[in-house]
Amino acid sequence: MPKVLKEAALPVFAIAAALLLFGVFVWFAGVSPLEVWVILFKGAFGDWFSWQNTLQRAAPLMLTALCVAIPARAGLVIIGGEGAVVLGGLACAALPYVLPLPANMAGTVTLCIAGAVAGALWIMLAGWLRQYRGINETISSLLLAYVAIGLFKHLVEGALRDPASLNKPATRSLAEGLAIGGIGGSDVHWGLAIGIVACLASGLWLRATASGFSVRVVGGNPRTAQLVGLPANRLILAACGIGGACAGVAGAVEVAAVHTNANASLIAGYGYAGILVSFIARHNPVAVIPVAILFGGFGAAGSLLQRRLGLPDASVLVLQGIAFVLILASEGLRMVDWNSLLKNRMPQAAAPQMRKEPV
Repeated sequence: MPKVLKEAALPVFAIAAALLLFGVFVWFAGVSPLEVWVILFKGAFGDWFSWQNTLQRAAPLMLTALCVAIPARAGLVIIGGEGAVVLGGLACAALPYVLPLPANMAGTVTLCIAGAVAGALWIMLAGWLRQYRGINETISSLLLAYVAIGLFKHLVEGALRDPASLNKPATRSLAEGLAIGGIGGSDVHWGLAIGIVACLASGLWLRATASGFSVRVVGGNPRTAQLVGLPANRLILAACGIGGACAGVAGAVEVAAVHTNANASLIAGYGYAGILVSFIARHNPVAVIPVAILFGGFGAAGSLLQRRLGLPDASVLVLQGIAFVLILASEGLRMVDWNSLLKNRMPQAAAPQMRKEPV
């Protein structure tokens, strides 16, 4: 238990420091920091309506965070999950154009599988470029995200556009039977359950299976993995594929549960916010769940800050940016060998004196 608390201490401190700095930021804008903190809490967790908004936003964050966390356990830094999200949503919306689907649960599952396949192939492309062409996966995945967004807009505004969508280009809406409904009649859709199950299953896979252990070995010590004969290339592509599939499912769920079609609202930055969630969770799939709920709450409170205090709705992005910088700094502090640092900075008088005797 002390080890768990130690691991959680720096992320918690980083989030607390981010809230303090965000308070200073809004203070310069003439707003009381205390009032901002209270409204952030109320907008995220103050009542059942706030909880529903929070959990709605947390569902895609869990899945996009896995797109970062799982490849990270294999030693890759993938930050292009936004591309997998939009292509997953596009595949979900486009599949009924080419394949008649039953308007029932089987059809909905098929849509989610289509989204997962699209996301998996897209992120695996970044892994393939890294392993077989030596291209940095961080840069390639980010650039591929912009390519995916461009492809998404081209198809939604062109070949797949519904003629009835006049002011806002969109694909045809899904049949009502293909939609993902709410849990127990609430506004919280079943995508939340999918996200939680995916996080728990990923954590169990990494910790309790031979293939998951092999992925961690490849990410932790590539030379050891090579010496023991692990198929590093295949394991890395598998990790990228699983992470990309999770992000693709996030896009499919957003289409089937929220928008009912593919349109520009799908490009909501969930893929980029998932990077922050994964880093704060230290790429632990199980820890992703509470962190995603927390940042889903921050996102849900943005509109309340705008209505109550006149702050821009996007001001929560400043909070997220501050948190990201601080979590990266905290990871740097974690790597510091404080014992050696303190020993090197001891006063000279306190250190044993080594005198040279004349020869």
